[in-house]
Amino acid sequence: MSQRTSPTRWGRTCGRLQLLEISITTALGLAVLIVVLAPVSGAHFNPVVSLADWYFGRHLHHGPTLSVAAAYIGAQVPGGVAGALLANLMFDVPTAISTTVRSSPGLFLAEAVATAGLVAVIFLLVRTGRPGLAGPAVGAYIGAAYWFTSSTSFANPAVTVGRIFSDTFAGIAPGSVLPFVLAQVLGCAIGIAVVAALYPMPARDEAAK
Repeated sequence: MSQRTSPTRWGRTCGRLQLLEISITTALGLAVLIVVLAPVSGAHFNPVVSLADWYFGRHLHHGPTLSVAAAYIGAQVPGGVAGALLANLMFDVPTAISTTVRSSPGLFLAEAVATAGLVAVIFLLVRTGRPGLAGPAVGAYIGAAYWFTSSTSFANPAVTVGRIFSDTFAGIAPGSVLPFVLAQVLGCAIGIAVVAALYPMPARDEAAK
């Protein structure tokens, strides 16, 4: 068998095609969900985004309170698990605990970068008066981040926990979850710092005008 048609190269090609399919589907689906559900709950699908929203709004009396953010997170994590289980059922994939270990420093760095970028995209749009663009912008960002990060941009603790129950190339072994989530929380903090540096928090009396 020639190198051109070797199993290794064929496997890599199939993997890239799978990633392309998933990135396009995620980008379009996420954009639609945000646009449709934003009027209902603010489209809070991601614990780090909910925490960032609480952080930015805590002095200006808008956005979720800490208790509301905690309630969002309490729904997001089971929702991530339910989504993984539903996907298993739809594609006739047996539900099993993932054995895909993700433990390299590069992957953790990639998750921090992906999450920081996501938080920055959302709240820079909010602070510049363009929240209506969040749906397509977030969808486009996550779709691109599948490719420019080595971790394929989970960027969401709820999704990370959910992927424990997907024993596919998209899954994550339970032992890799905590470092991933810590990297995402770090990325959230970096994203908040970037937003605050570019568009400082307005004074309370100015925000009330």
